[in-house]
Amino acid sequence: MKRGITAQKPREQGVNKKTLAFDRIKQGDTRNFSKVITEQDIEAFAHISGDHNPIHVDSEFAARTVFKGRIVPGILTAGLISATLSRFPGVIIYLSQNLYFRKPVRIGDKIEASSEVIKKGDERRELILRTICKNQKDEIVAEGEAVVKVLEVEDS
Repeated sequence: MKRGITAQKPREQGVNKKTLAFDRIKQGDTRNFSKVITEQDIEAFAHISGDHNPIHVDSEFAARTVFKGRIVPGILTAGLISATLSRFPGVIIYLSQNLYFRKPVRIGDKIEASSEVIKKGDERRELILRTICKNQKDEIVAEGEAVVKVLEVEDS
């Protein structure tokens, strides 16, 4: 080979350039995301969502409730599940989510969200996933099931 010339791989004839994301996802595949919930997270969530429930933002009020202090909005915790979905191949579109909140989440808690593929619907390119959020004590704080669609995007 002459200096300055690099070898190139021959093009594969008749092979689809993209590897289908849906086909790379298998039953049992799991994705995780963890985060320590901060005061700033609650403030940003309240600002973005308009959820200024005093149980989340008012320490004096929250101290007088059954929780004896502020708790993190459940939907903020659930948002961590969305982060797990973005770690699967392809573009994931939420279709539905049922969720049960089992324990309160507090400022400073480290929450690990996980999503596990429990079923694939090949015809519609949908996944059913078991979704769980646990705190630093390995206690389940939220759990449920999500249905998502996997979109394919052409490689550029």
